[in-house]
Amino acid sequence: MLMMLMDYLTRFYSGFNVFGYLTMRAILGALTALTLSFAIGPYMIQRLSVSNVAQPVRPLGPESHLPKAGTPTMGGALILLAIGTSTLLWADLTNRFVWIVLGITMIFGLIGFVDDYKKLVVGDSRGLKPRTKFLWQSLAALAGALLLFATAENPEVERALLIPYFPDLMIPLNGIVYVAFVYFVIVGSSNGVNLTDGLDGLAIMPAVLVGGALGLIAWAAGNVVFSSYLGIPYIAGAGEMLVFCAALAGAGLGFLWFNTYPAQVFMGDVGALALGAALGLVAVVIRQELVLFIMGGVFVVETVSVMIQVVSYKRTGRRIFRMAPLHHHFELKGWAEPKVIVRFWIITVILVLIGLASLKIR
Repeated sequence: MLMMLMDYLTRFYSGFNVFGYLTMRAILGALTALTLSFAIGPYMIQRLSVSNVAQPVRPLGPESHLPKAGTPTMGGALILLAIGTSTLLWADLTNRFVWIVLGITMIFGLIGFVDDYKKLVVGDSRGLKPRTKFLWQSLAALAGALLLFATAENPEVERALLIPYFPDLMIPLNGIVYVAFVYFVIVGSSNGVNLTDGLDGLAIMPAVLVGGALGLIAWAAGNVVFSSYLGIPYIAGAGEMLVFCAALAGAGLGFLWFNTYPAQVFMGDVGALALGAALGLVAVVIRQELVLFIMGGVFVVETVSVMIQVVSYKRTGRRIFRMAPLHHHFELKGWAEPKVIVRFWIITVILVLIGLASLKIR
């Protein structure tokens, strides 16, 4: 929106050209989202507290979580508000990727909002039924996959699976395989972040780190010179994902200000489902799904731990972990909550660096 205004004002003063640079708009997008989070956060937390929109604590969970009872939830709405506003202000609104990624992200946020609302406001502890929730997630993910498939301008690149660390190794995906694969990436990423969101700040910081890294790759992929130098496929228009990722990072850091231990607010499904879907969508746009799998290793391991726990208990009646997801296992082993959180953050930093190394190791 502001990009169009600045383009018009350039006719009268050439200095406004600076706002046309992608990097400048990304910086402003991050700062806008961060500022909005800081400005609106205290008011939103107060309103959630007054309305008694608080996450109950599971009686079977770690005892250290009992003091968290009554902490306001659904703070993820703040993240989505900041991301949406910042993206609309600073991104190129003629770019197809901007609308697809932002739109599907908001739909996942809406699914999470309904789930949280039913649990916390209506008083239905089940929220959305798992099958209903999964159905809506599936429909949203399929919509995103079909839109990306149908609007591909360079099908040879945009409908292929890029193998990291190997030069020019791309596996073509036909229609059904492509849609199924993209669906898996979006839904898997969405639920992975949601499962990780069990400790103060545990999910949001990895999401910020991974989102920021994906933004850098998007910047390179959307630039003819950079993509050629790095040996990654050029994807026209993908650079605008840098603005979206910058907004995500800014909004995430702003939310972390209130979500850091001890948390003043939890993001809830409204934030976790949307952030995970956003990361998956951006990875699909820039053809870096496998790199997302590496950089988001914390989300992957958390999800796998739940799957292993469920399968083991159903088949043998035994639990592999003291509690799942994995972060609760370490808590029950005696690790203090801040130690679990910070160590998971450190692991994410390492995994993000390994993922970024794929740009040069080819």
